[in-house]
This record gives sequence, C-alpha cells and structure tokens, in this order.
Amino acid sequence: MKTNDVIIQFTAKIVFFIIFFFSIHIFLAGHYTPGGGFVGGLLTSSAIVLLIITFDINTVRHILPINYTYFTAGGLLLALATAAFPMFVGKPFFTHFFDYFDLPLLGKQSLHTAMLFDTGVYLVVVGVTMTIIQTIGEDE
Repeated sequence: MKTNDVIIQFTAKIVFFIIFFFSIHIFLAGHYTPGGGFVGGLLTSSAIVLLIITFDINTVRHILPINYTYFTAGGLLLALATAAFPMFVGKPFFTHFFDYFDLPLLGKQSLHTAMLFDTGVYLVVVGVTMTIIQTIGEDE
C-alpha cells in the first residue's frame, strides 16, 4: 500500500532550506551573539535528518553523496591547525588574530581566525552527527 505523501515531501524540501540557511546565519553570527559552529552544525544535521525522515536514507544518500567521516577529519584538522598556528609565530596555543578589511559589496568587515576554528567545529559536529545517524539508520 502506497501512501500519498506529496505534501509532506514538498514541505520538507522547503523547510530543509529554511533550517539550512538559518544554521548558516547562526554559524556566522556566533562571534557577536549566541551561536557558532556547534549550534550551526546541529541545525544543519537536523535539516538533513528531516530529509531522511521524510524520504528514506537511501534517497538522501543518493541526493547528497557525502562521506561524513571526511567532514569530521577535515574539521578536526582545521580546528587543530587554527589552534596550533600561533605557536609557529611565537604566540601561545589558541591565540586568535583579527583585522578589518574592506570587502567588495560588504564594506568594512572584521575577519577572525576564530571563524576558522568555528568552521572546524561546524564540520566535526555535522560529520559526527550524520555518521551516527546513518550508522543507526543502516541497521534496519
């Protein structure tokens, strides 16, 4: 018996992008307001889980052929490199640097090395969360 789930699938596709773009906003706003890599990564994972629940894990794996263990490894490498880089220039471990730049279309913006660290955290959270969820989902 086939159920008619066109409405839920259509709605899930729209809500996926809403959650995903909100997670990017939370990730980018994390330096000045609550948020950052951890919360942004959890929101991104929840958006992908919404697709897995709505469709199935094989359909989502076909649409998003991502090996999330590479996300985890890349995130760990980026976070560790960002934290260790200051030691090579004579500063303590985890020292962050920032400066202001005039960027086209964005104007004067501050860029932080903490953003690189948060990117690593974001990738680790998405990678670990989705690896766990896919591992549990494959056991059925």
